[in-house]
Amino acid sequence: MNTPINRRRFLRGTGALIALPALDSIGFRRFASAADKSPAKPPKRCVFLSIGFGVTKETWFPDQGHTGSDYELSEGLSPLSRHQSDITVVQGCANQYSNEAHWGSTFWLTGANRYSVPGQNMANSISADQVVARHLGQDTRFSSIQLNASTLEGHGPGLSLAWNQRGKPVAGQDDPVQVFHKLFSPDDMPLEQRQAAIAENRSVLDAVLTQARRVQRGLTKTDNDKLDEYFQGIRDIETRLKKEEAWLEVPKAKAPLDEPEPGLKGKAEIEIMQDLIVAALQTDSTRALSYRMPGQSLLQSLDLKPSAHNVSHYSPGERMEASKVRDKTHSELLARLIDKLKATKEADGSSLFDHTAVAFGSNISSIHYLTNCPTILTGGGANLKLGQHLVLPKDTPLCNVWLTILQGLDINAERHGDSTGVVKELQA
Repeated sequence: MNTPINRRRFLRGTGALIALPALDSIGFRRFASAADKSPAKPPKRCVFLSIGFGVTKETWFPDQGHTGSDYELSEGLSPLSRHQSDITVVQGCANQYSNEAHWGSTFWLTGANRYSVPGQNMANSISADQVVARHLGQDTRFSSIQLNASTLEGHGPGLSLAWNQRGKPVAGQDDPVQVFHKLFSPDDMPLEQRQAAIAENRSVLDAVLTQARRVQRGLTKTDNDKLDEYFQGIRDIETRLKKEEAWLEVPKAKAPLDEPEPGLKGKAEIEIMQDLIVAALQTDSTRALSYRMPGQSLLQSLDLKPSAHNVSHYSPGERMEASKVRDKTHSELLARLIDKLKATKEADGSSLFDHTAVAFGSNISSIHYLTNCPTILTGGGANLKLGQHLVLPKDTPLCNVWLTILQGLDINAERHGDSTGVVKELQA
């Protein structure tokens, strides 16, 4: 158990989920060399942007009677007019298991059944962004980046939009300054100390696995299932350590933007997070990002008095007007992000927009409605048919859209969440 090869044989022999012999052959050793080379063809990337409480259904959704490319943008989407040929608005989708009117993000990328695990009142499954990370994140310093807002009303439980393959929440960061330093600031700790820290963590894992083996014999099936989940958690840690080790001597990319000002909130906070998203993609620091966008702080930055929760329960009057302003601001910000993606050039002369798939939306339609999830798709990364208004049959699984994106990113996925198939109308 003291040597790496014996430890890996042990893990493989348990029949648990952490078959680690493949770790040395799945590409970690090529990270350092790959980081210094520009790919002949720009890589595919993916970004998911989620709002908490949904939209103003009377003024956000385009007229369902006018579909295809010949449709008129709604009032709430009007700031996107200069990009109408590069966005697709999808109606008709829902997560069949959604039952929480204030959980706009918890199951948005997973399509999971909250009650799928007997004895638990909260279960989840892997989110679409983490499927992307597992397939597109092998050659980047960070497999994925999770961003949070400073205020998260309406999003529901979770540490970010991301949930790992065990349905456990993945932590996110809500401070743009910290995100900047994570992406671009050099590590202050000397290389030898960082190597020693990684070695220390690995020795602790060895001890933990030894103890786990001692108690494994004679356990019930339920307890063995719990131990399997525990082993999977250990595997996740070891995988991360392996990747950190491979990148130890590779300098971080030079920052293409200045360090953000501290304390930004609301609209300014979203703008700097957008800038960091573009910078992370531009430097190929990661190819999978997600962002839970703010609610209350956005309204406050727009001088709107109602709370984010009260705006979500709008009726004609002040709340509804605030909801409309919020919607237009979201559209303005999305248009801004598209502008930046188009303006950022790749080595071959194409734009970042051409190779990045972007999804914007919420698991909540409006008020307490959980059907017809607001969904906007843009970017050329997933080979989607853009410039259209698509109305799908009522309660089409939202995961059908995610599955279509995953396959468009050249990820060999047969299903995702509660998907029943791809959306052929979305495929270019």
